[in-house]
Amino acid sequence: MSAGSSLSRPATLAGFGAIGLWGLLALFTAASGTVPPFQLTAMTFAVGGGIGLAVVATRPGGLSLLVQPPRVWLHGVAGLFGYHALYFTALRFAPAAEANLLNYLWPLLIVVFSALLPGQRLKPHHVLGALLGLAGTVLLIAGRGDLGAGFSSGHLLGYAAALGCAVVWSVYSVTARLLPNVPTEAVAGFCLATAGLALGCHLVLETTVWPASAVEWLAILALGLGPVGAAFYLWDRGMKRGDIQVLGAASYAAPVISTLALVAFGHAQASLILGVSVALIVVGSVVAAKDMLRR
Repeated sequence: MSAGSSLSRPATLAGFGAIGLWGLLALFTAASGTVPPFQLTAMTFAVGGGIGLAVVATRPGGLSLLVQPPRVWLHGVAGLFGYHALYFTALRFAPAAEANLLNYLWPLLIVVFSALLPGQRLKPHHVLGALLGLAGTVLLIAGRGDLGAGFSSGHLLGYAAALGCAVVWSVYSVTARLLPNVPTEAVAGFCLATAGLALGCHLVLETTVWPASAVEWLAILALGLGPVGAAFYLWDRGMKRGDIQVLGAASYAAPVISTLALVAFGHAQASLILGVSVALIVVGSVVAAKDMLRR
Protein backbone atom coordinates (compact mmCIF):
# COMPACT_ATOMS: atom_id res chain seq x y z
CA MET A 1 0.00 0.00 0.00
CA SER A 2 1.36 3.41 -0.91
CA ALA A 3 1.89 6.21 1.56
CA GLY A 4 -0.87 8.19 -0.08
CA SER A 5 -3.44 5.39 -0.01
CA SER A 6 -2.65 4.56 3.63
CA LEU A 7 -3.72 8.00 4.80
CA SER A 8 -6.93 8.12 6.80
CA ARG A 9 -9.61 10.36 5.37
CA PRO A 10 -11.49 10.54 8.72
CA ALA A 11 -8.23 11.70 10.34
CA THR A 12 -7.81 14.40 7.70
CA LEU A 13 -11.39 15.50 8.35
CA ALA A 14 -10.57 15.61 12.07
CA GLY A 15 -7.73 18.00 11.21
CA PHE A 16 -10.21 20.15 9.26
CA GLY A 17 -12.34 20.22 12.41
CA ALA A 18 -9.42 21.61 14.40
CA ILE A 19 -8.87 24.35 11.80
CA GLY A 20 -12.55 25.28 11.98
CA LEU A 21 -12.44 25.52 15.77
CA TRP A 22 -9.31 27.70 15.65
CA GLY A 23 -11.28 30.02 13.40
CA LEU A 24 -13.51 30.78 16.41
CA LEU A 25 -10.56 31.64 18.66
CA ALA A 26 -10.63 35.40 18.02
CA LEU A 27 -14.42 35.64 18.48
CA PHE A 28 -14.45 33.84 21.82
CA THR A 29 -11.33 35.67 22.98
CA ALA A 30 -12.94 39.02 22.16
CA ALA A 31 -15.97 37.99 24.23
CA SER A 32 -13.84 36.89 27.21
CA GLY A 33 -13.19 40.42 28.44
CA THR A 34 -9.90 41.69 29.81
CA VAL A 35 -8.54 38.52 31.39
CA PRO A 36 -4.70 38.63 31.01
CA PRO A 37 -3.22 36.29 28.36
CA PHE A 38 -1.44 33.80 30.62
CA GLN A 39 -4.39 33.68 33.02
CA LEU A 40 -6.70 33.05 30.06
CA THR A 41 -4.36 30.31 28.84
CA ALA A 42 -4.33 28.66 32.27
CA MET A 43 -8.12 28.78 32.56
CA THR A 44 -8.91 27.52 29.06
CA PHE A 45 -6.29 24.75 29.03
CA ALA A 46 -7.55 23.64 32.45
CA VAL A 47 -11.03 23.29 30.93
CA GLY A 48 -9.75 21.48 27.83
CA GLY A 49 -7.44 19.23 29.82
CA GLY A 50 -9.97 18.55 32.57
CA ILE A 51 -12.69 17.45 30.17
CA GLY A 52 -10.15 15.39 28.26
CA LEU A 53 -9.09 13.74 31.52
CA ALA A 54 -12.72 12.84 32.29
CA VAL A 55 -13.04 11.24 28.85
CA VAL A 56 -9.72 9.38 29.25
CA ALA A 57 -10.97 7.86 32.51
CA THR A 58 -13.79 6.15 30.60
CA ARG A 59 -11.52 4.62 27.92
CA PRO A 60 -9.91 1.17 28.06
CA GLY A 61 -6.67 1.64 29.94
CA GLY A 62 -8.02 4.70 31.72
CA LEU A 63 -5.56 7.14 33.20
CA SER A 64 -2.67 4.80 32.36
CA LEU A 65 -2.90 6.27 28.84
CA LEU A 66 -1.23 9.36 30.28
CA VAL A 67 1.84 7.37 31.33
CA GLN A 68 4.23 8.20 28.51
CA PRO A 69 8.03 8.44 28.15
CA PRO A 70 9.67 11.78 29.02
CA ARG A 71 10.36 12.55 25.34
CA VAL A 72 6.63 12.31 24.61
CA TRP A 73 5.80 14.73 27.41
CA LEU A 74 8.56 17.06 26.26
CA HIS A 75 7.13 17.00 22.74
CA GLY A 76 3.56 17.68 23.86
CA VAL A 77 4.21 20.34 26.49
CA ALA A 78 6.89 22.13 24.46
CA GLY A 79 4.48 22.29 21.53
CA LEU A 80 1.43 23.54 23.40
CA PHE A 81 3.00 25.75 26.05
CA GLY A 82 6.01 26.78 23.97
CA TYR A 83 3.84 28.06 21.15
CA HIS A 84 1.57 30.11 23.39
CA ALA A 85 4.42 31.57 25.46
CA LEU A 86 6.19 32.68 22.28
CA TYR A 87 2.95 34.07 20.84
CA PHE A 88 2.30 36.27 23.86
CA THR A 89 5.92 37.43 23.76
CA ALA A 90 5.53 38.32 20.09
CA LEU A 91 2.39 40.36 20.76
CA ARG A 92 4.09 42.17 23.64
CA PHE A 93 7.18 43.21 21.68
CA ALA A 94 5.87 43.62 18.11
CA PRO A 95 2.74 45.04 16.43
CA ALA A 96 -0.03 42.43 16.28
CA ALA A 97 -0.38 42.48 12.47
CA GLU A 98 3.28 41.86 11.74
CA ALA A 99 3.51 39.26 14.51
CA ASN A 100 0.52 37.39 13.09
CA LEU A 101 1.95 37.45 9.57
CA LEU A 102 5.16 35.81 10.77
CA ASN A 103 3.22 33.41 13.00
CA TYR A 104 1.13 32.30 10.02
CA LEU A 105 4.18 30.89 8.31
CA TRP A 106 3.44 27.68 10.26
CA PRO A 107 1.04 26.17 7.70
CA LEU A 108 3.64 26.65 4.96
CA LEU A 109 6.36 25.20 7.20
CA ILE A 110 4.18 22.16 7.92
CA VAL A 111 3.91 21.50 4.19
CA VAL A 112 7.67 21.92 3.70
CA PHE A 113 8.78 19.96 6.80
CA SER A 114 6.44 17.09 5.97
CA ALA A 115 8.75 16.17 3.09
CA LEU A 116 11.32 15.06 5.70
CA LEU A 117 9.00 12.38 7.08
CA PRO A 118 9.41 8.72 6.10
CA GLY A 119 7.13 7.81 3.21
CA GLN A 120 6.21 11.43 2.42
CA ARG A 121 7.02 13.29 -0.77
CA LEU A 122 6.51 17.00 -1.30
CA LYS A 123 4.96 17.80 -4.67
CA PRO A 124 4.80 21.19 -6.44
CA HIS A 125 1.04 21.51 -5.98
CA HIS A 126 1.44 21.14 -2.21
CA VAL A 127 3.80 24.12 -2.11
CA LEU A 128 1.66 26.11 -4.57
CA GLY A 129 -1.44 25.52 -2.45
CA ALA A 130 0.34 26.65 0.72
CA LEU A 131 1.72 29.76 -1.02
CA LEU A 132 -1.75 30.70 -2.28
CA GLY A 133 -3.02 30.35 1.28
CA LEU A 134 -0.19 32.52 2.57
CA ALA A 135 -0.98 35.15 -0.09
CA GLY A 136 -4.61 35.17 1.00
CA THR A 137 -3.60 35.62 4.63
CA VAL A 138 -1.19 38.46 3.81
CA LEU A 139 -3.93 40.17 1.79
CA LEU A 140 -6.44 39.68 4.59
CA ILE A 141 -4.20 41.24 7.26
CA ALA A 142 -2.99 44.02 4.95
CA GLY A 143 -6.58 44.77 4.00
CA ARG A 144 -7.41 45.58 7.61
CA GLY A 145 -4.98 48.49 7.39
CA ASP A 146 -3.04 47.18 10.38
CA LEU A 147 0.39 46.79 8.85
CA GLY A 148 1.37 50.42 9.18
CA ALA A 149 4.82 51.24 7.86
CA GLY A 150 5.92 47.61 7.82
CA PHE A 151 8.57 45.79 9.80
CA SER A 152 10.81 47.81 12.11
CA SER A 153 14.19 46.91 13.58
CA GLY A 154 12.91 48.12 16.93
CA HIS A 155 10.67 45.07 17.21
CA LEU A 156 13.25 42.37 16.52
CA LEU A 157 12.53 40.46 19.74
CA GLY A 158 8.84 40.32 18.90
CA TYR A 159 9.54 39.22 15.32
CA ALA A 160 11.92 36.52 16.54
CA ALA A 161 9.27 35.24 18.95
CA ALA A 162 6.66 35.22 16.15
CA LEU A 163 8.99 33.22 13.91
CA GLY A 164 9.59 30.94 16.88
CA CYS A 165 5.83 30.39 17.06
CA ALA A 166 5.76 29.25 13.45
CA VAL A 167 8.73 26.92 13.90
CA VAL A 168 7.56 25.43 17.20
CA TRP A 169 4.02 24.70 16.02
CA SER A 170 5.08 23.29 12.65
CA VAL A 171 7.75 21.06 14.23
CA TYR A 172 5.32 19.90 16.94
CA SER A 173 2.69 19.11 14.33
CA VAL A 174 4.92 17.29 11.86
CA THR A 175 6.88 15.29 14.44
CA ALA A 176 3.60 14.00 15.91
CA ARG A 177 3.71 11.67 12.89
CA LEU A 178 6.81 10.05 14.43
CA LEU A 179 4.81 9.12 17.56
CA PRO A 180 2.01 7.03 16.03
CA ASN A 181 1.66 4.76 19.07
CA VAL A 182 1.10 7.63 21.50
CA PRO A 183 -2.68 7.78 22.05
CA THR A 184 -4.43 11.06 21.37
CA GLU A 185 -5.83 10.79 24.91
CA ALA A 186 -2.37 11.78 26.17
CA VAL A 187 -3.07 15.31 24.91
CA ALA A 188 -5.22 15.77 28.04
CA GLY A 189 -2.08 15.54 30.15
CA PHE A 190 -0.21 17.99 27.92
CA CYS A 191 -3.10 20.46 28.25
CA LEU A 192 -3.10 20.22 32.05
CA ALA A 193 0.69 20.66 32.17
CA THR A 194 0.35 23.70 29.91
CA ALA A 195 -2.32 25.11 32.23
CA GLY A 196 0.04 24.69 35.19
CA LEU A 197 2.95 26.41 33.44
CA ALA A 198 0.70 29.23 32.25
CA LEU A 199 -0.57 29.70 35.80
CA GLY A 200 3.01 30.05 37.00
CA CYS A 201 3.73 32.68 34.34
CA HIS A 202 0.53 34.49 35.27
CA LEU A 203 1.40 34.65 38.95
CA VAL A 204 4.86 36.06 38.15
CA LEU A 205 4.01 38.41 35.28
CA GLU A 206 0.35 39.45 35.50
CA THR A 207 -2.32 40.82 37.78
CA THR A 208 -5.37 38.59 38.13
CA VAL A 209 -8.53 39.87 36.44
CA TRP A 210 -11.65 37.70 36.70
CA PRO A 211 -14.39 37.68 34.03
CA ALA A 212 -16.89 40.43 34.73
CA SER A 213 -20.08 38.78 33.46
CA ALA A 214 -21.76 35.48 32.67
CA VAL A 215 -21.08 36.07 28.97
CA GLU A 216 -17.35 36.35 29.62
CA TRP A 217 -17.38 33.17 31.70
CA LEU A 218 -19.27 31.36 28.93
CA ALA A 219 -16.76 32.63 26.35
CA ILE A 220 -13.88 31.20 28.41
CA LEU A 221 -15.74 27.90 28.77
CA ALA A 222 -16.32 27.87 25.00
CA LEU A 223 -12.60 28.51 24.42
CA GLY A 224 -11.70 25.58 26.65
CA LEU A 225 -14.20 23.28 24.98
CA GLY A 226 -13.29 24.19 21.39
CA PRO A 227 -10.30 26.21 20.14
CA VAL A 228 -8.21 25.46 23.25
CA GLY A 229 -9.66 22.03 23.89
CA ALA A 230 -11.16 19.71 21.29
CA ALA A 231 -9.08 21.33 18.52
CA PHE A 232 -5.83 19.95 19.93
CA TYR A 233 -7.20 16.41 20.13
CA LEU A 234 -8.51 16.61 16.57
CA TRP A 235 -5.23 18.10 15.32
CA ASP A 236 -3.22 15.32 16.96
CA ARG A 237 -5.27 12.73 15.11
CA GLY A 238 -5.00 14.61 11.84
CA MET A 239 -1.23 14.98 12.08
CA LYS A 240 -0.65 11.33 13.02
CA ARG A 241 -2.89 9.68 10.45
CA GLY A 242 -4.19 12.30 8.01
CA ASP A 243 -2.83 14.07 4.94
CA ILE A 244 -0.30 16.50 6.39
CA GLN A 245 0.28 18.52 3.21
CA VAL A 246 -3.45 19.07 2.72
CA LEU A 247 -3.95 20.05 6.36
CA GLY A 248 -0.99 22.42 6.23
CA ALA A 249 -2.38 24.31 3.25
CA ALA A 250 -5.93 24.21 4.58
CA SER A 251 -4.78 25.78 7.86
CA TYR A 252 -4.80 29.17 6.17
CA ALA A 253 -8.58 28.95 6.39
CA ALA A 254 -8.36 29.67 10.12
CA PRO A 255 -7.79 33.46 9.82
CA VAL A 256 -10.55 33.67 7.20
CA ILE A 257 -13.03 31.78 9.38
CA SER A 258 -11.98 34.04 12.23
CA THR A 259 -12.67 37.19 10.20
CA LEU A 260 -16.01 35.85 8.92
CA ALA A 261 -17.07 35.05 12.48
CA LEU A 262 -16.10 38.54 13.64
CA VAL A 263 -18.08 40.02 10.74
CA ALA A 264 -21.11 37.86 11.54
CA PHE A 265 -21.16 39.08 15.14
CA GLY A 266 -20.50 42.72 14.33
CA HIS A 267 -16.86 42.92 15.37
CA ALA A 268 -15.55 43.53 11.82
CA GLN A 269 -16.75 44.74 8.42
CA ALA A 270 -17.18 42.67 5.26
CA SER A 271 -15.10 43.82 2.28
CA LEU A 272 -13.97 42.94 -1.24
CA ILE A 273 -10.51 42.13 0.13
CA LEU A 274 -12.08 39.58 2.47
CA GLY A 275 -13.77 37.94 -0.52
CA VAL A 276 -10.53 37.79 -2.52
CA SER A 277 -8.68 36.37 0.50
CA VAL A 278 -11.31 33.66 0.89
CA ALA A 279 -11.00 32.80 -2.81
CA LEU A 280 -7.21 32.54 -2.64
CA ILE A 281 -7.29 30.31 0.41
CA VAL A 282 -10.05 28.07 -0.96
CA VAL A 283 -8.22 27.68 -4.28
CA GLY A 284 -4.97 26.98 -2.44
CA SER A 285 -6.61 24.29 -0.32
CA VAL A 286 -8.15 22.63 -3.38
CA VAL A 287 -4.82 22.70 -5.22
CA ALA A 288 -3.01 21.16 -2.24
CA ALA A 289 -5.74 18.51 -1.87
CA LYS A 290 -5.61 17.45 -5.53
CA ASP A 291 -4.34 13.96 -4.75
CA MET A 292 -6.89 13.42 -1.97
CA LEU A 293 -9.75 14.62 -4.17
CA ARG A 294 -8.70 12.20 -6.92
CA ARG A 295 -8.74 9.35 -4.40
